[in-house]
Amino acid sequence: MAIHNKSHRNHALMSLNKMRKDSALKYKTSADFETPEKSMVCLMIMDCCDFLKMLPDESVQLICVDPPYNLELADWDVYDDYIAWAAKWLDEAYRVLAPSGNMAIFGGIQFRDVKSGDLIDMIHRRGRDAKFKLINTIIWRYKNGMSAQRYFANRHEEVIWLAKSDDYYFDLDAVREPYSEKELEAALRDKRLNPENTRKGKNPTNVWEINRLNGNSKERVGHPTQKPVEIIERLVKSLSYPGSVVLDFFAGSGTVGRVCIVEGRHCLMCDKAPTTIEHFKRRLGQIKNSMQRFEYFENKCIEDIFAT
Repeated sequence: MAIHNKSHRNHALMSLNKMRKDSALKYKTSADFETPEKSMVCLMIMDCCDFLKMLPDESVQLICVDPPYNLELADWDVYDDYIAWAAKWLDEAYRVLAPSGNMAIFGGIQFRDVKSGDLIDMIHRRGRDAKFKLINTIIWRYKNGMSAQRYFANRHEEVIWLAKSDDYYFDLDAVREPYSEKELEAALRDKRLNPENTRKGKNPTNVWEINRLNGNSKERVGHPTQKPVEIIERLVKSLSYPGSVVLDFFAGSGTVGRVCIVEGRHCLMCDKAPTTIEHFKRRLGQIKNSMQRFEYFENKCIEDIFAT
């Protein structure tokens, strides 16, 4: 089902464009936006590049993706030339991202050949063409992981945060970490720090210590590369605002969709694997009173999500 680009007469996008013109959006926080009564969530089973071509220009605030790493875990994880394939969806991602928009990509830097899913290669080969700005490399550090004999055991993954322009949206206040009582007292004595911001909490930095999901975790729904809710929450809350559209075209277990429902964002998801539908339904069962918070559309893309 094709979606015609109606952004020129979409009242929601017109209002957003006015905010961008006034250079107001990047100075706002989530408190400045009204949370929708219900989040609209769409999940389609199809190729990500075909899905992206259906979306209007500059219609998405945050793209949060955990792409296949080409480790041959399943048929969705096999690519002869990973970078050439990634170039296609990176170009489309740039097109659909709003001027204030952000993109977070999970990955690694341990695969170094033409079949690799390496983030460094992705940045190097596509950075100039796609014109993304690299804002941060986030280190996701965890204590639990696989053992190793022929190399130092991995205990972290990278997440690159890209923006479309210098006028990107970022809400640090939404993800600040609280100081302990003693830490706060010491911080308030530091004349280099703004007391008002200090009382809000500390910057979590670009090193995030969040454990991977154990095999018996209550969050588990059966996907082999499932990411914890906590790390997706931090990305969604800081890089998008209530009522905006978040996109995940490698939906996997549907974690991004679950977080968007709880945090009051609309979400478009896509994945090649039909099992994503059952994974996401299990995800929905983990949310209390979930049916009161969203409308869910399966295997059809809903144009109205852009007019919400």
